Formats: sequence, structure tokens, C-alpha cells
Amino acid sequence: MTQKIEIVEVGPRDGLQNEKAILEPADRLDFIRRLEACGVRRIEAVSFVNPKRVPQMAGAEAIMAGLPHADGRSRIGLVLNERGWDRALAAGVDEANVVVCATDGFGIRNQGASVAEQVAAMAAIAGRRAAEGGPPISVTISVAFGCPFDGEVSEDQVVAIVREAAALPVAEIALADTIGVADPWTVRRRVEAAARVAGDKRLRLHFHDTRGTGLANAYAGVEAGVRVLDASCGGLGGCPFAPNATGNIATEDLVYMLERAGFETGVDLEAMVEAGRWIGEKIGKPPISSLSKAGGFPAKAV
Repeated sequence: MTQKIEIVEVGPRDGLQNEKAILEPADRLDFIRRLEACGVRRIEAVSFVNPKRVPQMAGAEAIMAGLPHADGRSRIGLVLNERGWDRALAAGVDEANVVVCATDGFGIRNQGASVAEQVAAMAAIAGRRAAEGGPPISVTISVAFGCPFDGEVSEDQVVAIVREAAALPVAEIALADTIGVADPWTVRRRVEAAARVAGDKRLRLHFHDTRGTGLANAYAGVEAGVRVLDASCGGLGGCPFAPNATGNIATEDLVYMLERAGFETGVDLEAMVEAGRWIGEKIGKPPISSLSKAGGFPAKAV
């Protein structure tokens, strides 16, 4: 049987949050619908952050109101603290992705909280969900391979947070290369170390292509056994609190690589390329993906 790799599309959130262009909720809704028409079933749709700090993410509630529940689809909301959790509950997200930074330097600048404070917030949110109900929770550990402020991030730092998350009722734990500094060998070692303490929690990976190693890192993660990967249509993305952070790995490039190798993603490659061109026109910036320039192979007959 063909092995499946699940793609979590992060374009509407991580893809747009660092762009100068600020799209109206209606345009972001259109983007989400186009991506879902490509076959994406999990999509990071909104972020419950302070719109004064990240104006590109304003209007989360309006976007969720325009996305009626659909079987087999998960519209994810990014959550940083209990205030964000309250908003996510009220908005009716299908899944909440709680972010914990691996370093104090990044956490304080990005979330106004130390690692210890973020771990406590993660535990509080998971506890509330267990007691009161709510959508499934995943946890993303940001700057898990390197921090723009604190420098190198050790394996022990990451494993300590994975261990804390694994003790909670969360469905999935992601390691994020937020600033694109990882290499394939470190990825493999870090995934193996995380798996040793993650128990039955599913692992996911999130890579940026800032230094050209994104797809190689995704390959290393798959070789290490990970079957869930984040990617962003057109290669959009970056973190507004990380200097010089550029885009995520492009969904179409990742899908091409995986499907050439025989994996199944369920994503329509040509439709994803077109979606990247569409959003590029909306923000006034062409997609940076390789597939948007070269196309797939073998080329389909016209």
C-alpha cells in the first residue's frame, strides 16, 4: 500500500502574518476555500493573537464564522495563552495549536512570556479542555533548532518541552524550525530524541527554507518516521518577530517531492500551483516556489 503523508497547510496563518500586504477577511476566506479545493484537509486558518501586534491576523472570528463545519476537515486556530484559548472556543475552531517557544529570548519577544510561563499556560489550557471540553489540542515548539536571539538550541531544551507536552492530553507535538537554521542530520537526531519521550503522541514538523535546507529537512524527518508536515502555498511566510525570517517550504514543492517518491498526499499539485499564483497576485508578490516556475514532471499533455 502507498504510504500517506499528511500536509498541514499553514499559508493563511504563517504564510500571511509576515507580509506587508494586509488582506481583508473575505480574501483570506477565499484563500482558505481555494486551498481546501486542492485537497487540503487540515489548514491553519487563523491566529488568536493581539491584532495590534500582528495586524495581518485581525478578523479571526469573522473568518471562522465564514467556514461552516465540514466532515473530514480541520480548521486550526493558533493559540498562545488562555485568552487565545477563550477566543478559539468562542470562534468554534476544529483544532487549537498551542505554541511554546524553546527559548526565553524568543518567547519574551514573541509572546511576552518565558519558557516556564508558556509551559504553564499550555498545561492550563490542556487542563481546561479536559475539564470543560473543547477542540483537540496540538502543541508546536517554536525555534526548536535555533533562536535568533539566544543562538543555538540544545536537544535537551527541546526534549524537556516535549516531555511536558507528552504528559498532557494533547494529540500531536510539532518541532518548528522557525528561522530556517536546521540541517537534515540534526533533524533526524532531534526527531529520534523527541520520539523517545513523546509516548503515543504523533510528531509533526514545520520547516522554513530561509537557508535553502527546507526540503532536505523534510526528507530527513520522513526518513525518521514523521508522517505529518507543515507547508505553505507558494512558499509564503516568515515570523514578524524573527529578523530576516523568510518563507516556509512551499506546499507544491513538498508535494512534488513526496509524490515522486511514491507517497500519497491527497493534494492536487496543479491546483496548488494556481492557488499560489492567485495569492501572489493578491499580496503583490509572486510565489517563490520552484514548481510555480518550472511546473511538475512529467508535464501533462495540453
